[in-house]
Amino acid sequence: QVQMVESGGGVVQAGGSLRLSCVASGRTLVNVDMGWYRQAPGKEREFVAMTRWTWSGYTSDYDDFAKDRFTISRGNAGNATYLEMNSLKHKETAIYCCNRHVPGPVAVDYWGQGTQVTVSS
Repeated sequence: QVQMVESGGGVVQAGGSLRLSCVASGRTLVNVDMGWYRQAPGKEREFVAMTRWTWSGYTSDYDDFAKDRFTISRGNAGNATYLEMNSLKHKETAIYCCNRHVPGPVAVDYWGQGTQVTVSS
């Protein structure tokens, strides 16, 4: 089994920055994707960013809103992912959840409990 633990959430003023961390432990593999989703109150979960494993290294994907302000990275020998968020907006208040996606004929997704990010206006 795989455990995912996020940290780094908190309260920040609009325009501020936060850095989220997610560390996976247990039966982990490095040739997997890891990234972030978020869910605001009353809204559906939405994609934020993802690091994807390839034979030549990890690549990064972002939703359009995140491309210019957020940076995702991978660390801890592939078992951690980090999300640097800048110029945060009040409407980005949400629970940010880490996702670990194991591709294959039967894909498997692992989720963390989430970390609350509150952006005050």
